Amino acid sequence: MATTNDIKNGSVLSIDGQLWNVVEFQHVKPGKGGAFVRTKLKNVMSGKVVDRTFNAGTKIDFATVDRRDFQYLYNDGTSFVFMDQTDYDQVSVSPEIVGDAANFMLENQAVQIALHEGEPLYVELPASVVLEVTYTEPGLQGDRSSAGTKPATLETGYEIQVPLFLETGTKVKVDTRSGDYLGRV
Repeated sequence: MATTNDIKNGSVLSIDGQLWNVVEFQHVKPGKGGAFVRTKLKNVMSGKVVDRTFNAGTKIDFATVDRRDFQYLYNDGTSFVFMDQTDYDQVSVSPEIVGDAANFMLENQAVQIALHEGEPLYVELPASVVLEVTYTEPGLQGDRSSAGTKPATLETGYEIQVPLFLETGTKVKVDTRSGDYLGRV
């Protein structure tokens, strides 16, 4: 058993039989009364985010979560298939667990998968990925980067907003957390 002093961003806690990922935390020592730890927790399975406060020094149960490097192989129609980079075992992961990461995954891409007792919990992508624009309306003479945006379809099928001057075939850097355009490559 650990205490609230051991909480860090990214830790996974086991509370009431459910797994909660620590999104952010803050140790608070008010002038009057005892210290406490204010946390923002995200349910690993449902994605629900809650605020929870613990008294300082309270015993909490950390879940053992193994983050391993995998390579995305293919989508077989019902699940996504990944290969473990250490022992080359293949793991099938349901689309519910992959979630929005599917919008930014290409075959042979490196990802991290968090496993708890051999079961995949979630898929973690790098902060940004490079993808090619497969379709966007042609740009017009005089379009500037600050003039506005237009929709563009990426090679994964996901649609993002890009500056007006970008054309089909351009490689762009995309933020995997928000889906925002970050720049040309």
